[in-house]
Order: sequence, then structure tokens, then C-alpha cells
Amino acid sequence: MKLDQTSDESSNTLLSKVCRPITVIHQTIIDKLYPYRITRWLFALLLFAIYVLRIASIQGFHIVSYTLAIYLLSLFISFISPKVDPAAADYSDEIPTLPRTVGEEFRPFIPRLLESKFWLSTVRAVSISIFCTYLPFLDIPVFWPILVMYFIMLFAIMMKKQIKVCLIIFS
Repeated sequence: MKLDQTSDESSNTLLSKVCRPITVIHQTIIDKLYPYRITRWLFALLLFAIYVLRIASIQGFHIVSYTLAIYLLSLFISFISPKVDPAAADYSDEIPTLPRTVGEEFRPFIPRLLESKFWLSTVRAVSISIFCTYLPFLDIPVFWPILVMYFIMLFAIMMKKQIKVCLIIFS
């Protein structure tokens, strides 16, 4: 009996009372925005524009920007990559044949990361990056052209890998 009372008390803590309505409101907003793809991406673009204007006005936080760019690149690569890796299928000893049963039927491209999750992760990352620009200890002095070169090289390597496996979904 006493065990039940302690579990009730722990579930009704101040933190859970505050966080529960916030998470419900957050999920409700996301659910209402789900059908409006263009509106969602315009909102993400607006947030990104705010971030770029903030960075341009304070001329700092290059590490935060580099981290955001790398994270967005990894999200994009996950979005254009299939759930099933075709490179692994190339190494199998089986000779490709036409489908004979319903289970072997052609399946459409299924991305590793769904578009809605891609959008949500993008909005969260840009929002966190905007918040990070208000923390002065994150403004680490760095020679930013090196970061730009690193990013361009990483982008080229990742896209070369995607093109080699023929995973460009925009053609």
C-alpha cells in the first residue's frame, strides 16, 4: 500500500506537471502542421533565415554554424538514402531476377528518414542553434574559411558516395 502512494507522489512532481502540458501542446501543433508540407518548410526556411541574419549581425559563432551544417547534411543524406542499402544487395551472390511472388514485388523508394522527421529535426536543430548564439562561451574564435573548406570536402565526399550508389532521388 505504501509503495503505491510513493509511485503516485513521484508521478505528480512539479516537473511532470509543468512538462506534460507543454509536450501535449507541442505534439498538437506538430500534428496540425503535418498535412501542410509547404507551410512547414517555409517555417523552417524562416527560422534558418533568422539564424543566418543573427550570425551575420554578430559575426561570430562559426563553430555553432559548422555543427549545424554538418548535422543538416547528415539529415539530408539520411533523407535521400533508402531504408534498405542497395550496396549490400550488390555483393550478394544471387543473380537478380524478376519478381515471382507477391513478396518480391517492386517496392517504391522508402527513405531512411521520413520527410516529416527530417523537417522536425531541422526545425529543432536550427532553434537550438539560435539559442546557442545567445551563449557567449560558445563563440569560440576560429578561422572560419577552414571550416568552410572542411564542409565542402565533406559534402563532396558524401554526395560522391550517393551518386556512386545511384541514390539521387531528384532525377
